[in-house]
Amino acid sequence: MSPYITALRAIVLREALRFVHQRERFLAALVRPLVWLLVFAAGFRAALGLSIQPPYQTYISYETYIVPGLCGMVLLFNAMQSSLSLVYDRETGAMRLLLTAPLPRAWLLFCKLLGATAIGILQVYAFLAIAALFGVDTTPSGYVAVLPALALAGLMLGALGLALSSLVRQLENFAGVMNFVIFPMFFLSSALYPLWKMAESSALLRNICAANPFTHAVELIRFALYAQWNGMAFLWVLLALGAFMALALWGYDPARGLVRSKG
Repeated sequence: MSPYITALRAIVLREALRFVHQRERFLAALVRPLVWLLVFAAGFRAALGLSIQPPYQTYISYETYIVPGLCGMVLLFNAMQSSLSLVYDRETGAMRLLLTAPLPRAWLLFCKLLGATAIGILQVYAFLAIAALFGVDTTPSGYVAVLPALALAGLMLGALGLALSSLVRQLENFAGVMNFVIFPMFFLSSALYPLWKMAESSALLRNICAANPFTHAVELIRFALYAQWNGMAFLWVLLALGAFMALALWGYDPARGLVRSKG
């Protein structure tokens, strides 16, 4: 068997075992979006009117609108939690041992990223199943079409987490960094309200939301849930993935990030 495949299997299996042994992580991944769907959406339903806009063909409930954003929330929190484990692995020396393997650094980090993304996708489908039980569902083909969108969005957010973990020196500091990344990315996006609604109150905030990579990840998921293609969102997510992965590779360069963090 190719050493590349062996490394992929070993790293993905390690991520899966870590997830299985952390049951509270799975519950937390579902509780957060379900609170927004079942509690906050009930309060915002009357305050936020939603017009007909792609990919929707008719007026929709607020719960239906925020489901793609909540799918993105699941991927975002999973990416940050996976990155937290990277900081821990670096402090214990496991990450240094991994990167000394006789394989390209990019492949090893991609394997780590792939394992975390697969777990995030499973969490999203669990959330979609629960949302369907409460009457918030999509087209049958959408559940299949959304898989590539979830994979690309998960890889992009996971690459962001990799880049952040390469810059954080201590485990204790990562929680603060997560708060400065997760909440601005989530709230300054189209996850909870459309961009045209944001433009009514502030053109500047609308432009910030439009430049947010998480917005494009959410829109990619939103269109895919209705088996529709959003080329602009795909392009921006792909560009963000490349930029974040390049930053992660730079940060985990033994001549820079890992060695310097020990100094």
